[in-house]
Amino acid sequence: MPIIAIRAAIAALSKKWGTIMVDVRRKEWFEGGGMPSFKPNIKVNWKLFLLLIPILLILWALSGIYIVQPGEQGVVRRFGKAVRTVGPGPHFHFPMPIEQVDKVAVEKIRRVEIGFRTVSSGTTAEYRFVPEESLMLTGDEQIVDAQIIVQYKVNDVKNYLFKVRILEGDDGVIIDAAEVSLRKVVGQRPIDDVLIDKKLEIEIEIRESLQSILDGYESGISVREVKLQTVRPPREVAAAFSDVVSAKEEKDTLIKKAKGYYADLIPRTRGRAAQIEKQAEAYKQERIKRAEGDAERFLVVLKEYTKAKEVTRKRLYLETMERILPGIKKFVIDPDTGGNMLQFLPLDKGGDK
Repeated sequence: MPIIAIRAAIAALSKKWGTIMVDVRRKEWFEGGGMPSFKPNIKVNWKLFLLLIPILLILWALSGIYIVQPGEQGVVRRFGKAVRTVGPGPHFHFPMPIEQVDKVAVEKIRRVEIGFRTVSSGTTAEYRFVPEESLMLTGDEQIVDAQIIVQYKVNDVKNYLFKVRILEGDDGVIIDAAEVSLRKVVGQRPIDDVLIDKKLEIEIEIRESLQSILDGYESGISVREVKLQTVRPPREVAAAFSDVVSAKEEKDTLIKKAKGYYADLIPRTRGRAAQIEKQAEAYKQERIKRAEGDAERFLVVLKEYTKAKEVTRKRLYLETMERILPGIKKFVIDPDTGGNMLQFLPLDKGGDK
């Protein structure tokens, strides 16, 4: 933009004052004929030239103004050497060729793909597989096809720009380091861990290994996430591995059901046992209190019995008959009258009682 402004200013001033005039006049022919001789006549307007110098210096200085967008950081280089890092906002640097600025989006989540490449990410995504990156041996010497996605951010702009010559791209250090980490971790694990059991642990180990390698290169990269995508056995044994996976999934389902039944049954059984214990304790206390009450009542009756044995005996007899024959009308016949039931004549109303 400043260069265009400089050119426009020069053109306007040249048009107004006619800074340079060249008068080319034809001279006489060389002896022998043929080519004519030309002698240029150049006239320079020095006053205008001196006026242009400060204007050009001002425009050159204004070309050092730049803006760093939010989410970016800028690194200012002076004669090729990084001298400072600046954050978002307007800034100034000495114009080229003294200083220049490189801007990097530090908040952007970047990604690389290992074992495949995305050809088209439209409605129907298309991928190109890279078997030389994805085929590898597991710890139990089985062949597995593993593909991962690595997401990362820039955390040190200077290191990111200047420490590693080729950091990104298909031939970059990030892809090579990610492939090394993937092969290292998978090569230490049995195939069941990779296919079924320990995928999350493997992702964590790959991320830590990759971060360690990139830190050793001082790459200025922070690995945010490593995600296993397609993990599968070779096609020749895919069906057998599928059966194995199904069997293990069914086994895990049954184990989870059994654990759920155990987790439900044990608390209910313990609650039932506690309830029975409380009921037994309550029954015990009830029996004790009842026995104590019966004993106290017996002692009271015994005391009265010692005072009037015959009366007490009859009263006890009548109370017992009342208790064992409730709701029935009863008659007491004095044995002095003979004690014969034929002597009893019911005179009640209706004669049925």
